[in-house]
Amino acid sequence: MFRLSLSTRFTLILSGVFLVGIIVGGAAYWRTLQLRAQEEIAAQGLLLIETMNAVRGYTTQNVRPLLADKLDASPEFISETVPAFSARTVFENFRDQLDFSTYLYKEAAINPTNPLDMADEFEAGLFNQMSGGGFGGEMSGYRMLNDARLFYIARPLIIGSDSCLECHSTPEQAPASLIATYGDDGGFGWTLGQTIAVQIIYVPAQEVFDAALRTFTLVMGIFIITFALVVLLINTLLKRYVIQPVNVLSGLADKIRSDENYSSDLESDALQSITSRADELGSLAQVFRKMATEVHTRTGMLKNQVNQLIIKIDEMRRKQQVSEVTNTEFFNDLQKRAGELRNRKKDDGEDASSP
Repeated sequence: MFRLSLSTRFTLILSGVFLVGIIVGGAAYWRTLQLRAQEEIAAQGLLLIETMNAVRGYTTQNVRPLLADKLDASPEFISETVPAFSARTVFENFRDQLDFSTYLYKEAAINPTNPLDMADEFEAGLFNQMSGGGFGGEMSGYRMLNDARLFYIARPLIIGSDSCLECHSTPEQAPASLIATYGDDGGFGWTLGQTIAVQIIYVPAQEVFDAALRTFTLVMGIFIITFALVVLLINTLLKRYVIQPVNVLSGLADKIRSDENYSSDLESDALQSITSRADELGSLAQVFRKMATEVHTRTGMLKNQVNQLIIKIDEMRRKQQVSEVTNTEFFNDLQKRAGELRNRKKDDGEDASSP
């Protein structure tokens, strides 16, 4: 069976927790960043719409009165008197000079004077929702246009001045140059307070995702690097304060198991540093050292008792062997013969000494 060290197991468990956390948290964070990027771009879009409305208001209040006499006398329509034309022209200049080249601006209407402002099917749907009455806010979302996904922010355009009705009430009241340029089919029948168009700012959706992706990549990169450093630090501390002390205790236990001499290990600096700790591992080391000391003492006493017992057994065995030899008939016969020989030798000695 493949065995893993404590450090490896801890790293794998922590990495698994991190992986699950980064998937769940990353998905939630990515969604949050997308929404935040949409809100930022929508805020920029609304600012641009307000800017275009300011241009429209300036055209209506300042430019148009100055050119009113020329407009009536001119055979050609003066487009600069139209607020929509001024707003569109200013926005195009704005796109050329600032970092908004991918933004698009349109005043989409279902009854426009200029065919360029004709709403498509999607924009007509927005117009119908905003012209239903009581709608005073804005709408945002995504749509497909020319095989490209766009993020849009839209707001209703409402007639708020009687000056707009000079050209858009009826064809008879409109300037002749306007009729000559655009005809009398569109842009008429408007009334004060009516929603006549939808002001829309389009932004490529990729810009929304890129803005979120830049922040996401930065934050997740910092998070991953921080996690790697934390895991490295934890592994270092784990080896120093847990694994190394456990290895010391494990080595001592292995010597106890194999009946090696470990008396010097009980007084080693490594074991002393562990037992001096005030945590759970220090308490464990103190109990283990006490146990090892008692085992060492008891083992020494047991060995002495065993040695004494072996000596006694050997003495008893020798006595038994001697007893077994002396109790045989052969040994008794030898003793008897030896006695007879001693007596005979004694008698012969006495006979030799007689006169």
